[in-house]
Amino acid sequence: MNEYLLKARRVAGRAKRRLLGVASATAPAPATTDANWVESAPPPHERMWLAGDKACLICGWTGTGFEPPHGHVEGNRCPRCGSIGRDRFLVHSMGARVAWRPGLRYLETSPRLGDDYRAAMGRWFDYTTSDYDERAHRGSIKLDLQAIDLPDASFDVVCTAHVLEHVPETDKALAELHRIVAPGGWLLLQVPVLQARTAPPTEPEFHGDDTPVFWRFGFDLTSRLRAQGFDVELLVTDELRDLVAAGATRWYAGCSPEFDADALIAGAIGDDLVGVASRSLAARSGFEPAYMFCTWACRKPA
Repeated sequence: MNEYLLKARRVAGRAKRRLLGVASATAPAPATTDANWVESAPPPHERMWLAGDKACLICGWTGTGFEPPHGHVEGNRCPRCGSIGRDRFLVHSMGARVAWRPGLRYLETSPRLGDDYRAAMGRWFDYTTSDYDERAHRGSIKLDLQAIDLPDASFDVVCTAHVLEHVPETDKALAELHRIVAPGGWLLLQVPVLQARTAPPTEPEFHGDDTPVFWRFGFDLTSRLRAQGFDVELLVTDELRDLVAAGATRWYAGCSPEFDADALIAGAIGDDLVGVASRSLAARSGFEPAYMFCTWACRKPA
């Protein structure tokens, strides 16, 4: 495709996100204004049931409301640590499945949050960060997920959020992730789930740092993870699990234009869905709307 047309589409995509009031899926979090939480906050698994109108499961903040935009997986920003809804749902998913212990070896690929978050994670875990092209993120090591230059069973937990859609060869990356997870360990995976079944974009697509999108994933990602040898659950909010269990085929309210919410509800496989956030917890933590929040929890058999 013509270089100038590609550039125009990148610019148009950024303009569309600004008009929608939604942050880029790959943009790093803005600098936080209060990093004092790093030294005082307990590990995330001890904050799963925080009280208060709104609460952040990462830094422990409580208050009357998250910062806008609201009603989107890329919104509901914590005023203390800068986390957005999907950041908190990833940490919540980890706490719901991983038994915390000192010295847990933890790799996070292309973490969106900055130095204070990484310092906190370093207090709680034997924490490593990675990135590939370092356009929007920096890691302590550089990794290509399609050919990970690390020994087998290097980590007890690997978290990779909104990265896999930028990797050309999905199955190579999943095989490599399976290889570096220790027996009995976990891969926690998030991708933008905009449609029910996986397909490439119909036209060139880029996130805000000009990173190309190779795949728009759907719920069939579950079977591909199982094919690599993982035991897989798709962690969602109780609301989404209950809608699918009730036989709903449409989302009951308006939806953000980049999501095919009706197809997501109709195409979800009820037996794969595990609810890990009650309606009250989801409301307090900013896990709304329900169709935008899911984490694949993948355990490598011991």
